[in-house]
Amino acid sequence: MKIVFTLVLVITSFWSTAQNMSSGFALLEQGKNQEAMSFFEVVLKDFPSNKTARLCYARAVGLSGKPNEAKSLFETLLKEYPSDFELKLNYAESLLWNKEYNEALTYYTLLVEEQPLNFTALLGLANSQFNVKAFDDALINVAIALEVTPNQNNALVSQKYIRLGKASKLIAALEFETAIELLDLILVTFPNDSDAQNTKINTFLIQDNLESAEKVYLQLKDSITLLTGLSLIEHKRFDNKKALNFARQATSQINKETPTNLKELALERFVQALIWNGKFKKAERQLKILDTTYPNQDFLIRLQANFGMYTGRLKESLTAYKTLLLKDSTSFDGNLGIANAYRAKGDLTSAMHFAKKTLAYYPNQKDAVQLVATIENSLSPSVETVMSYTVDNGKNEAFSMQAHTTISWKERFSTSFHCGYRTTENQISKEMAYNTNASFGANYRIINNTWIHGKLGFLKANTPTNDYTDVNGSVFIKSRPLPLQYLAIGYKRELQNFNAALIEEKIFMNSLEVNYNIGTRYGLGWYTGYTFTNQTDGNTRNLLFTSLYYNFSKRPIFKAGLNYQYLGFKNRIPELYFSPSKYQAVELFASLEGSSKKWNYAADVAGGFQFVEEMTGTSLFRINAKANYNISPRLLIGVYGKYSTIASETATGFEFTEAGFKLRWQIVKNPIFRIKSK
Repeated sequence: MKIVFTLVLVITSFWSTAQNMSSGFALLEQGKNQEAMSFFEVVLKDFPSNKTARLCYARAVGLSGKPNEAKSLFETLLKEYPSDFELKLNYAESLLWNKEYNEALTYYTLLVEEQPLNFTALLGLANSQFNVKAFDDALINVAIALEVTPNQNNALVSQKYIRLGKASKLIAALEFETAIELLDLILVTFPNDSDAQNTKINTFLIQDNLESAEKVYLQLKDSITLLTGLSLIEHKRFDNKKALNFARQATSQINKETPTNLKELALERFVQALIWNGKFKKAERQLKILDTTYPNQDFLIRLQANFGMYTGRLKESLTAYKTLLLKDSTSFDGNLGIANAYRAKGDLTSAMHFAKKTLAYYPNQKDAVQLVATIENSLSPSVETVMSYTVDNGKNEAFSMQAHTTISWKERFSTSFHCGYRTTENQISKEMAYNTNASFGANYRIINNTWIHGKLGFLKANTPTNDYTDVNGSVFIKSRPLPLQYLAIGYKRELQNFNAALIEEKIFMNSLEVNYNIGTRYGLGWYTGYTFTNQTDGNTRNLLFTSLYYNFSKRPIFKAGLNYQYLGFKNRIPELYFSPSKYQAVELFASLEGSSKKWNYAADVAGGFQFVEEMTGTSLFRINAKANYNISPRLLIGVYGKYSTIASETATGFEFTEAGFKLRWQIVKNPIFRIKSK
């Protein structure tokens, strides 16, 4: 806080025409400190022992950016005039200039004890207490100073900043209502004060109280701040088209007289809004233009980092955030931004390190708290159980219960245990079979977002004529080789257990799988999966599924596209399972996924045509839907349902329906290990 005190000088008999220093006093009063320093320097050449000239010269020196030199000059004066109260006040102020706040607090306390109703001493004490964050004591003393000299502007300004400081402390402690009351007091004294209004807006935004934040924005006199604020509000309401409209209006307000900070605010919000709307080409063009006019400016670096996050260019984002932190190690955008970038990259150790650094600088900051909780939740032991009922129009019914436990032992390594029980029965033949399975798994992050997943277990099957035990398992490598690209390659061994007849035959499928998804920053994506299966009954299968899709919105996520599937078996065994030499399906699909504070949901529907061998095509329809509810941060329940029609050997149609219930419990709040800090 800039401390400004009215210069009160006792004019002594020293005054004479030759020594008239009134013009020097005027220079100090006007803040022309360099000129004042030169003026009193000339005076002191003729009158080197004049106390008033020495005091004024020392003040001019301190206010010209040489606080330590000024302090030394005052110390010398005090040795000669130890009882001069005016000198003591100036020396105390020099301690504030030198940011020696604790020393200033001690010294001002002594001055107030000496003269309890001295306005300058009381205000200096309040400002010292403000700087050591003793806000309550500071408010008491500035109030006393205002009783001594009512409505004194410097005291009112100090009171404003003390209230702002205490409000920020209350916000960090999540005491929002009391903070708002303090901010409203500032606005009584200084109507439309931008500091109080902006802090009030930020408080409402932390609370997700968008309506109240919008009301304060609408009270702002500055059009650019108003329009950029409304743009942010609409983004938080997930209406990015309106956000872009307001951002465009803000840039249209820029002219030659626009202050640099407001110009940068408008330009930053405009590029942000382009990114929010997925207009990446336009955003990239704007970034190149800004790079020529505002090179290495903080707002431009933030935009470059943000652009990298949205487009999957994490290396560029990390470089930008590191640049911000080199310029200011306490930067909120730098610390939280790089934490999110490392999490997206798969480096949870670094993500946690910078998330906690953010909280060290900004206690209880909502987004940083949420990021720490998300990382800890992902690494905390959990149990998930699923119960399902399946039925088809071939009169096959199945009941299944599955339980899956995951335990992370460190950031890179986790293990899992899975067990399940399934019973299936054909209501016509009354054939019934049971199978039990159990497996242990391990996941290890090799580098960043490249994982190796392994699972090995056994299963036991019971049928009327055949009981057996065998092994199953899988091993996969999953990676993100390039931005917006995902690859999985692996091997899987599993039992054909769709119905009792298949379980009795003991047919295992040994499959090699490759799944690849490539996304673009323009919303277009392409997924392809290929599986080659070698079965223990001597049959082989080729399965190809490919999907071309477009993301129409990000919240809720809505995408649609075209799917194509090819299936072919070496041997046709229609009496046992669906095994055409050639099966093809083409379908249009749409999918929707969204969430709120407590709920998340997803649904997809597809319809098209399918072709078995050389038969005439028939219609195909399928739908999947699920909904989950978070009872608490650690307990989730959910339901899901599936329905599909696929071809059969006789092409008369087939219907399959499944319904299930899910329960997920995070066993403990935090990981069982301490997450390392860099």
